Amino acid sequence: MSAKPSVASELDYIQESEPKLTIDDLCYATANYLESGQVDSIRRAYHFADHAHEGQTRRSGERYITHPLAVAHVLAMMHMDYECIMAGLLHDVIEDTALTKADLAAEFGEEVGELVEGVTKLAKAAFETQKHAQAENLRKMLLAMSRDIRVIIVKLADRLHNMRTLGHLRPEKRRRIANETLDIYAPIAQRLGMNLMRCELEDLGFHVLYPIRYRVLQDAVRKSRGNRKEIVTQITASILNRMEQEGLSADIQGREKNLYSLYKKMVSKQLSFSEVMDVYAFRIIVDDVDACYRMLGVVHNLYKPVQGKFKDYIAIPKANGYQSLHTVLFGPYGVPIEVQIRSRDMDHMAEAGVAAHWLYKTGESVGNNLAHRKARQWLQGILEMQKGSGDSMEFLENLRIDLFPDEIYVSTPKGEILTLPRGATAVDFAYAVHSDVGNNCVAARVGRHLVPLSSQLETGESVEIITSPASHPNPAWLNFVVTAKARTNIRNYLRHLQTEEAVLLGRRLLNKHLTAFSTNLDEIPVERFNELINEFELKQFDDLLEDIGLGNHSALLIAQKLVHESTPDTEAQALMIAGTEGMVVSFARCCHPIPGDPIHGYVSSGRGIIIHQRGCKNTSNLRVQNEKWLDVAWSPDVSRDFPVDIMIHVKNQRGVLATIAAVVSESDSNIDNVVVDERDGGYSDLRLTIEVANRQHLARVIRRLRRLDMVERITRIN
Repeated sequence: MSAKPSVASELDYIQESEPKLTIDDLCYATANYLESGQVDSIRRAYHFADHAHEGQTRRSGERYITHPLAVAHVLAMMHMDYECIMAGLLHDVIEDTALTKADLAAEFGEEVGELVEGVTKLAKAAFETQKHAQAENLRKMLLAMSRDIRVIIVKLADRLHNMRTLGHLRPEKRRRIANETLDIYAPIAQRLGMNLMRCELEDLGFHVLYPIRYRVLQDAVRKSRGNRKEIVTQITASILNRMEQEGLSADIQGREKNLYSLYKKMVSKQLSFSEVMDVYAFRIIVDDVDACYRMLGVVHNLYKPVQGKFKDYIAIPKANGYQSLHTVLFGPYGVPIEVQIRSRDMDHMAEAGVAAHWLYKTGESVGNNLAHRKARQWLQGILEMQKGSGDSMEFLENLRIDLFPDEIYVSTPKGEILTLPRGATAVDFAYAVHSDVGNNCVAARVGRHLVPLSSQLETGESVEIITSPASHPNPAWLNFVVTAKARTNIRNYLRHLQTEEAVLLGRRLLNKHLTAFSTNLDEIPVERFNELINEFELKQFDDLLEDIGLGNHSALLIAQKLVHESTPDTEAQALMIAGTEGMVVSFARCCHPIPGDPIHGYVSSGRGIIIHQRGCKNTSNLRVQNEKWLDVAWSPDVSRDFPVDIMIHVKNQRGVLATIAAVVSESDSNIDNVVVDERDGGYSDLRLTIEVANRQHLARVIRRLRRLDMVERITRIN
C-alpha cells in the first residue's frame, strides 16, 4: 500500500509538468499566424530580455528568462499580436533590472514600453502593508488596462505561469498568492470572458489552498466518468438521431465543471458529491445563430424542459460578452440534463473572451467584437469608480464587489435593458442609468407600483426612477446597495458633505474662541490667513477650517496664532448644539445624551466633536486631556429626536411587549431596538432604545409606562 503524497509532492507535479521551452519553440508557435518580420522582432526582444536578466535566477535555480519565455508562450497560444508577446518577454525588465520604460520605448517602440510599464509593480517601500501594496498595484494596472486592455492579458499570463510553478516558494507565500489569484485574478479573467484562463487559475489556486480536498475530488470525478458513460452515450445518441431527422449538423460535447466550481457549488449549496454529479451536462455547437434556436426546438421536443430554467444569453449577452442558450431538461430515468447551445464563434468567444479574434490576417487589432465592447464598458466603470474612491483599499473593496456579479436583467421605461448583479436595488438601478439620477432619486416605480428604494429587483422588471433636484444620497443607502458604482458615488458625496460640514463647524469653533479675544474672522487681516496657510503648508484657508472641524487642529491654538496672543481676555461662550450639524458632530452611544442633559464635547481627531453627558463614566480617563474638551450647550431650537436606552423590569405576561410598544407609540415616541433578558420564570428585563425629543419627553414616556400593572421598575441606562 503506497503512502499518501505530501503537500509538497502534490505541488511538485505542477512544477514538473511545465515543459522546458526555447525561443525556437516560441518562434515556431507564432510563425503560424504572424509575419516573418514580426517573429524576428519577438526573437530580438527575447535576446534583449535574456541579456537584461543576466545572472538572475528563479527560486527553482533556473535562469530567470525561463519565466518571461513561458509567459510569452501562453500569449502565443492565445494568438496575441507580436507587441503583446514582446511585452510578455520584457514584462519584468523595468521591475527587476536597471532599465527604464524610456529604454524599452527607444528599442521596441512606445506601445511596448507602455504595456510593460502597465504590468510593472510599484516600489514596495512606498506602502505600509502588503494589502496596501496589492491594492495600489491593482489600481495602477487597471488604469493602464483602461488605455490598453492587453496589459491585463499579459498580467494574467504572468500570473498563470507563476501559479504553475509555485512549488519552490514558502508555504505562507504560496497561500497568499493562491488567495490573491482566486480573489482577484480569476474573477478578472471571468469578467473578460477568458473562461479557459479562469478555469486553470481557479484549479491551480484550489490545489494550493486545499491539496487534500483537491485530490479527493479529482479522484471522485475520475471514477464517476466511468459510471456515467452508458447514460451519456444514450443521451448523445438520442440527440444525434433527432438532429439528423431535422437536417441539422452539430458537435456534441460532454461538459464538465472545473474542480473549483464543483467545490464551490458543494460548499455554497451544501450538496454531496453525488448530488452535484447527478446532473448531465452537454454543449452543442452549431454553425450559426439560426441553427442555435432550431437546435433548441430539437432538444425541447426530445426531452421535456424544466420550467423557469431557460436562459437566452444570445439575445441578452452576459456582462462579459458571453453568448449561449441554456436550458435544463428532464432526461431518461428522470435525470436532469443541462444543455448549452451556441455557434462556433460564440464558443470561441466563450473560451477566450477579449483574447478571441485579436488579429485580422493583416495583423490589425479587431478590438470591436462583443467581448471587447463589454470589457470597455466595464473599464469605463472602473475608471469612474477609482475617481470616486477615497483610497486604494476602498478601490479594492469596490473592485471585489464588481467582480462577482450573478446577473439580473431589468429594463428602463424606454425598453433599454440594463445588467445588474443579483440583489441589486432600485438605487443600484438609478446609478446604473446615470450618477445624477442616483444622486437625486427619491422613489422608484416597478411596473406600475411605487416601491421603496431598498427593494431588490428581479429579471424582467421594468423600473422607473423618480428624481427631485432637492434630494441627495442618504448614508443609509450604503446598507443595501450592491454595485460598486452606487457605493462609490454615495461615499464620494458623503465625503464632500463631510468636508462642507467640517468647514462650517471649523468656522464656528474658531469664531467662538476669537470672541474671547474681542474679535472675529471678518476682522482678521488677510495677511494673517496667508501666513497660517504657508505655515501649515495648505492650499487655502478652508483646508485649515476643515482640519479644525475634524479635530485635527485646536481651534484655541489657531485663534491665538491669528491674534498673536497667548491667553484670552474672557472665557469663550459655549458652542450651541442643535443636532443638525451633520457628520462632524456625533452623539456618544455609551451615554446617549438628549436635550436637557448637561453635556460637554470631546474633540476627536478625524471625527470632529463627540457629545457626551457630563457624568459619562467612559470619559473619566480622557479628562486629563484638557485641550481636547470643549464647552458646549444645547441650542434652544433643537428639532430632532435622539435615541435613549431604558431598562424596564416587567412581569411575564402574554402580550407584555405589544402593550409596552403601544404605550411608547401613544407617547409620540418610536422604538428602535428591543433586547429581552429573562431573569426567571416570573420576570424579564426589557432593554428598549427609544427616540425622544428631550428630557421632558422621556419623563412623559416613563410616567405612562409606570402606570402599567405589569411594569415593576424603569431606569434610564447611561
